[in-house]
Amino acid sequence: MGAQQVADRFAELYGAGPEGVWAAPGRVNLIGEHTDYNDGFVMPFALPHQVVAAVSRRTDGVLRLHSADIGGDITELRPDDLAPGGDHDWTAYPAGVVWALREAGHEITGADVHLASTVPTGAGLSSSAALEVVIALALNDLYGLGLKGWRLARLCQRAENVYVGAPTGIMDQTASACCEAGHALFLDTRDLSQQQIPFDLAARGLRLLVVDTQVKHAHSGGEYGKRRAGCEKGAALLGVDALRDIPYDGLDAALARLGDEEEVVRLVRHVVTENERVERTVALLRSGDPRAIGPVLTEGHASLRDDFRISCPELDLVVDTALAGGALGARMTGGGFGGSAIVLAEAADVETLTKSVEEAFAAAGLTAPRVFEAVPSAGARRLV
Repeated sequence: MGAQQVADRFAELYGAGPEGVWAAPGRVNLIGEHTDYNDGFVMPFALPHQVVAAVSRRTDGVLRLHSADIGGDITELRPDDLAPGGDHDWTAYPAGVVWALREAGHEITGADVHLASTVPTGAGLSSSAALEVVIALALNDLYGLGLKGWRLARLCQRAENVYVGAPTGIMDQTASACCEAGHALFLDTRDLSQQQIPFDLAARGLRLLVVDTQVKHAHSGGEYGKRRAGCEKGAALLGVDALRDIPYDGLDAALARLGDEEEVVRLVRHVVTENERVERTVALLRSGDPRAIGPVLTEGHASLRDDFRISCPELDLVVDTALAGGALGARMTGGGFGGSAIVLAEAADVETLTKSVEEAFAAAGLTAPRVFEAVPSAGARRLV
């Protein structure tokens, strides 16, 4: 999606060229699922797929929004009238960012916006976070707010939690705002400290595939919220601020204290073991042994499937087929209940594995999956 193409369409819509064009990427989470709202560890990286926004300021208290992907007419809103719960369309995401910035004390007097995206929606690749971050970055630059990437991510998370009503953690927005090309982002979601971990699989003869099952999911759905509430219940029963505070070597004792709270036991076990898997993955990548992370990814899928119970038959089919075909590791990624899986493989095996997964879906009578290579890419930035 070229910046000039988006700028030209902006000019057609609004009668003049934009003040700038910005981009923010979707993300893949390598490891660390449903740990972010438990103050835990995550390890996402940015995709080349991105949301591109052409934006200009307005001084008359009007916010105009248009998406090349949605089509239709320009949506016109007034920043003074924005309030949580009042918008259930795609415009809730950019409008929510404007609301969050204004609520934080930043004077946003309006904007004209045209958007275009190559991030697949509903695939667990954070299309909504990319949309939020690109708007936040554009307004940050245009209005001279001086906010760093992590601060923009926090405001975008607030927009999604409060304005949109989706109880997501901080990972997706931080990944979109802060990732670097050729690296995975080791993020401590408690203090937002970041470490860029080199992640150049191609140099080691490896590839990481994303398999979009085409099964749509929605974070604002009730099941995601139930898992988060269950984790919070577990922390309360164990007397800690968040499940992050349960050490891996103290897990058995913690689970014993939960007694017959079977569902909470499963949720706690996943979060604590998943944090350990993130730390193990970081150590393996730092040691220069990326192939060794394959079994760790597969362990993560089993935990998400059996303990957190957010996989689905299509995601399990991808993982099982890939592993049977010789993949080094595979797991679902994202919020669950659909979306995508990732497959770590030798470069020479990619074509065979892709064909095997496609054939398995066809044999099961499922919609053909979308398979592409995930290349660690740059985070949000100004293009023009």
